Amino acid sequence: MILQSKRIWAVNTWIKAQITIENGRIERIDAYNARTPDMDYENKRIIPGLIDIHTHGAYGFDTNDAKPDGLRHWAKNVVKEGVTAFCPTTITQSESVLTNAVANVAAVAGSGYEGAEILGIHFEGPYLDQTYKGAQPEEYCVPADVEQFKRYQAAAKGMIRIITMACEHDTDFALTRYCVQHGVAVSQGHSGASYEQACAAIANGASGMTHVFNGMAPFHHRQPGLVGAAFRFRNVYSEVIGDARHSTPAALYNFFQAKGADSGILITDSLRVKGLPAGTKALFGGHWIELYEDGSAHLVEAGNLAGSTLRMNDGLRILTEEAQVPWQSAINACTINPARYLHIDGRKGSIQAGKDADLVVLNDDYSVLCTYVKGQEI
Repeated sequence: MILQSKRIWAVNTWIKAQITIENGRIERIDAYNARTPDMDYENKRIIPGLIDIHTHGAYGFDTNDAKPDGLRHWAKNVVKEGVTAFCPTTITQSESVLTNAVANVAAVAGSGYEGAEILGIHFEGPYLDQTYKGAQPEEYCVPADVEQFKRYQAAAKGMIRIITMACEHDTDFALTRYCVQHGVAVSQGHSGASYEQACAAIANGASGMTHVFNGMAPFHHRQPGLVGAAFRFRNVYSEVIGDARHSTPAALYNFFQAKGADSGILITDSLRVKGLPAGTKALFGGHWIELYEDGSAHLVEAGNLAGSTLRMNDGLRILTEEAQVPWQSAINACTINPARYLHIDGRKGSIQAGKDADLVVLNDDYSVLCTYVKGQEI
């Protein structure tokens, strides 16, 4: 199959080109009109498939539900927003709930499903700071425990790829070092760490920051904290929720100015209420949340933000059109950067010969015309 367009994002710029796909992979890239195409998208933008590494759920399903049909429905439908791969993300809960949640992801991933590829599990909590827990249920936040994490990873059949934790509460950085040694990326988040504590965690292998600005102390010029560390260390991959509600467009611009094009990661942090009507109430980590008219989700009792209903293609639009982030930084944030973070950039994250044919065709308003997952149009 041969696709072509006058605007294909490859080699960090827009080029006129055609893409030849064979057996789910990009076989070659040639000049526009080099051969007769099967589909000519003319001036539509074609970008790499979007990768969401921090997303709790959508369409009424939450990762913690541990329901196979819910996860399959999610994977099948999230391609509508251009997502070709994602990491189902847990929220802090009891050991039994989390064990069932990760076991369900592993079972679905192993038994077959349609749609976006499940890359692994983002394990958010339960090893979090109670002051900066956000919407995470305080009653289930516990100290870091290597033996307990081993049980979770066994239930997940090794599919936990990222863990969000408050490393300052990890005695001797034992769990941090264990995870790094066993191929799990450690992301500092829901943490009250000082700048110095953040540096120490990075020195012990932590390579990420979870939703910078949220779930951590605000930046202060005499107490820069996690935000200051995220800005200082460009080699530390740092997530940001790109819905313009958790962080304003000005803050998003500042974030990408600090991180550059190669280490910022756009996430949705989406909840089960994504895709449902305004006014919907649902449980999240055992606490009730409500979906507001503006698309934001809030804890019913406390009223604070609990996550988002962001679609990845809308996040890309917000970065480029509202926050005025350069194209390279914006596209990298939802394609090659998360792929590099997970060490799968050899097969995903960019339009390049030899990689999976994960492609998104965008209309000028950033709505998704169609999505290709490993060369299959969905």
